[in-house]
Amino acid sequence: MTIASMCSPTRSPWDQPMDRCFRIFPCLADPGRRSSLCLKLALVTIHLIYAGVLFLFDGDLIENTKKEPYTALYLLLFVVTLIQYFATSLSSPGYVLDAMMTVNDNTNVAYKKASDTSSQSASSRNGSFVVSMEGNQLGRSLSGSSTTSWSKLVADLYPLGSPIRTWTCTYCNVEQPPRAKHCHDCDKCVLQFDHHCVWLGNCIGQGNHCKFWWYLFEDTALCLWTGVLYISYLKAHITRVWWQDAILILLLITLSVCLIFLLLLLLFHSYLILTNQTTFELVRRRRIHYLRGIPERVHPFSRGVRRNLYYFCCARSAVYRFEPLPTPQEIEERARSYTCSDALTCRCC
Repeated sequence: MTIASMCSPTRSPWDQPMDRCFRIFPCLADPGRRSSLCLKLALVTIHLIYAGVLFLFDGDLIENTKKEPYTALYLLLFVVTLIQYFATSLSSPGYVLDAMMTVNDNTNVAYKKASDTSSQSASSRNGSFVVSMEGNQLGRSLSGSSTTSWSKLVADLYPLGSPIRTWTCTYCNVEQPPRAKHCHDCDKCVLQFDHHCVWLGNCIGQGNHCKFWWYLFEDTALCLWTGVLYISYLKAHITRVWWQDAILILLLITLSVCLIFLLLLLLFHSYLILTNQTTFELVRRRRIHYLRGIPERVHPFSRGVRRNLYYFCCARSAVYRFEPLPTPQEIEERARSYTCSDALTCRCC
């Protein structure tokens, strides 16, 4: 045995199979993706265990599935919840870089069409492209330029006289519109960043916040329904097999803890939706540059409960929505105390 072989690091028996696995599935070579995949498998396994143990112990439940729609609806909710989980996990939260490329591509196409039209017609006309801001259509004139500056678009989202007109990400080197933030887990800037969910392995932002809320709602309903089925089984078979009862009671206790957590998370995100906030804005309000001078009780991006719900659930006309910062006059108006006349006119809506 040579000195070089003695000094070389010893390889584990698992190294060669792992190397082959990484060559077949390159995504597993990344530790971040590998841990995310493990968390996803763990979450799906937990769902399968809770439902599987129930059907394994309760033979009558399988018979009722064939006769009554009650249990069939439970299985349907179980499948829909898992589908919603993967749909949210694989969906894009809306990246700033993609939005910038989309805006520039649309601008180039619009300018080319405008140039062709002006060359064919006697009278010259200016092209325009549409950007969704606050739900309104804001036309921007190209005025002979082949591309619209992303810097100009972002600067227009900040009110005139603001000390900070642009905010450039030091990691992506792109200028962020308001409410965007760089996610260090995804290594990308996300529009209307809410948080990075480790269980989903994905960011929650403008593009998938609605899907995330529906997943929370469905998973909360599934946990509640599973708890009811567990309690019903224990009431009917509490004295038959003690070890089955012990397993079910232990699972029921952990299920109750998960249900409380999901219910609180669902209520928290429902409050964020009604006030048009994000988790990042609520938790780090004093550290966000465009929220420092705004009173705590004022929600600068809120349009009212009805409009907030509409834009969150139904407004899908534009791929990317850019919300400008409110002017000092708008902040002063929203900070004004409510009166009886405001309640009659539904000012909060």
